Amino acid sequence: MTSLRKAGVVVRTAALAAVCCAALLSQQAALAEDGDTKALLDALGKTRQSLVAGMRQASIGSAVPISAKFEMEDGKLSLSVYTAGKGVAVPAEKNVLQELSGSPEDGKWAPKAEVFADVPHVARSAEQLAIVALGKTSLVAAIGQARKNQTGTVFSVTPAIRNHQPVAVILFADKGKVRKVIQPL
Repeated sequence: MTSLRKAGVVVRTAALAAVCCAALLSQQAALAEDGDTKALLDALGKTRQSLVAGMRQASIGSAVPISAKFEMEDGKLSLSVYTAGKGVAVPAEKNVLQELSGSPEDGKWAPKAEVFADVPHVARSAEQLAIVALGKTSLVAAIGQARKNQTGTVFSVTPAIRNHQPVAVILFADKGKVRKVIQPL
């Protein structure tokens, strides 16, 4: 076998090994996520706030929600809303990208604000801001449209790009199952 052919075999073998490792890691991550998702779905029954109510409350002044979700934080249910504090017409570098989060189990949601300074949060928020700015409707309106044909509790809304168009990825919890709905923005 020539050295060129041997190199090709080695490259193919390494690529196959990498694919197998990636598949195994993603399977393990999915299993861990399933446990987190089950805990979240079980905890949703404790909420006294809806995702939309939290998003509306976070829309103080010119602030615009750019994503929102219920999540488990240190074993407790939390409602988290990312906002662009100066609205969607202001670019990310001149905006206030922040998270409002707190327990949705009390009579009134009293979130704490964290202005993002770390690269992962700033990058994710800037992307979400850009997508929401491209849309013709708000995330709250997208949830309203999706609810017309769905049952269950909305527990997450995230903007995304699908087929070169801005959309909202909306997750519903219904009878212990998760349903994903893609709604145009």
